[in-house]
Amino acid sequence: MRPALILALCLSLAACKQEVAQDTTPVELNAETLGHFCQMNLLEHPGPKAQVHLEGMPGTPLFFSQVRDAIAYGRLPEQSHPILAMQVNDMGAAGATWDDPGQGNWIDADDAFYVLGSAREGGMGAPEAVPFGTRDAAEAFAAREGGTVMRLGDIPDDLVLTPEETRPADTADDADFEDRLRALSRPAEG
Repeated sequence: MRPALILALCLSLAACKQEVAQDTTPVELNAETLGHFCQMNLLEHPGPKAQVHLEGMPGTPLFFSQVRDAIAYGRLPEQSHPILAMQVNDMGAAGATWDDPGQGNWIDADDAFYVLGSAREGGMGAPEAVPFGTRDAAEAFAAREGGTVMRLGDIPDDLVLTPEETRPADTADDADFEDRLRALSRPAEG
């Protein structure tokens, strides 16, 4: 075969090859959906959920029992695969409740407005980053439940990466403990 013909054939085959983008369409939760960190069924836990699509793992996103955990996962340096998409439940969507965060109400994590520091705990009993599709819905939730509205990029690392048990304790409890300790340490009057 002539070298020119071989070259032309190779170029035409290369032109036919199409790059296929990995599908990052949100996957709905079902009875077999397990949380990435806890390995527990997500439908048994209240509060909003998150899913993370990793490059090279089509159709099988990582699911998280709490949105806070997915944000932390995205900020950890030890990732084995690049993150292509992260989606969260829009808690302002019609039908979304704390016990049933909804079906079909996934939004891109970068587009969400988050309420941090509210009175609500996530599915694993830790403080939650509660996502909403609109600022108005997030502000209404913060007015009812407390907290501050933030965009994903504005959430400080310490609000999602600090383990819950190392956070500062309630200072009223500390003061009471210190008072009781002082009382025990006083010399006996005699």
